[in-house]
Amino acid sequence: MCVTAVESRPAGVLGTSSSPSHRPFGARVKAFVALTKPRIIELLLITTVPVMFLAQQGVPDLKLVLLTCLGGFLSAGGANALNMYIDRDIDALMERTSQRPLVTGMVSPRECLAFGITLAVVSTLLFGLTVNWLSAWLSLGALLFYVVVYTMILKRRTSQNIVWGGIAGCLPVLIGWSSVTNSMSWAPVILFLVMFFWTPPHYWPLSMKVKEDYARVGVPMLPVVASNKVVARQIVIYSWVMVAVSLLLTPLGYTGWFYTLVALGAGGFWLWEAHGLQNRAKAEVTGGKLKEMRLFHWSITYVSLLFVAVAVDPFLR
Repeated sequence: MCVTAVESRPAGVLGTSSSPSHRPFGARVKAFVALTKPRIIELLLITTVPVMFLAQQGVPDLKLVLLTCLGGFLSAGGANALNMYIDRDIDALMERTSQRPLVTGMVSPRECLAFGITLAVVSTLLFGLTVNWLSAWLSLGALLFYVVVYTMILKRRTSQNIVWGGIAGCLPVLIGWSSVTNSMSWAPVILFLVMFFWTPPHYWPLSMKVKEDYARVGVPMLPVVASNKVVARQIVIYSWVMVAVSLLLTPLGYTGWFYTLVALGAGGFWLWEAHGLQNRAKAEVTGGKLKEMRLFHWSITYVSLLFVAVAVDPFLR
């Protein structure tokens, strides 16, 4: 699906602020930090560090954990900055992104581009020289996938954008494992698949909430091009597959009773919320009564609980 025309009166006006060099130093620093999308990076690290505990079957080397987290932060930050550089045109038209640094003019496009590329280079070298090169290439692959495949190719062309584009957000699981073992195994692959099937039902409820924003700029997120009933049905399907995949770790011998209980409990509540959203969508409930953000917020809690269980389980076996 091609991008459609957008209305001429945006939610924010690109580059309306005065020259970035005339802005206070503290505000400029805050703006550059905002380019990295720190809250998203927190979630990526939540899926990285616990896998290191699983790979080590105990406490991994603290220095290795810190270097992996730093490399992951820089890599994801670079990807997010480059994403903002590419999307600065539609960010200026969307209410939820109208205060991003490039839209307000706090950071210039050239500065953002240079910042993103620098973080990409530094993170790759940091991983390669201090962790291992397998982790370095995985990190660089995640960055390129997010920037090129998702942002430049998929996002504005297909309603399946977040399904396949979400692969970039799944790779930190593999990076966490490879940083400890310098190899791959079925355990990180299973957790990669959990995150793959988690991403659409995590993001689609938020897209349902802000679909008018996406519609305004012609980005065909699934809730823009499909009814709430269709979106909710897709959420339920992905949710069931996600929960089923999460339970594969135990029969394959990677986790024990503690992880299994957490995966069953958290997954069961997720399915309850997903089916509740589907029932409300079938009843053609709209507006605040649809309560789509309940599942979005729970999805973050779910992944946090699941990966904490991944880290704790080795100590209880």
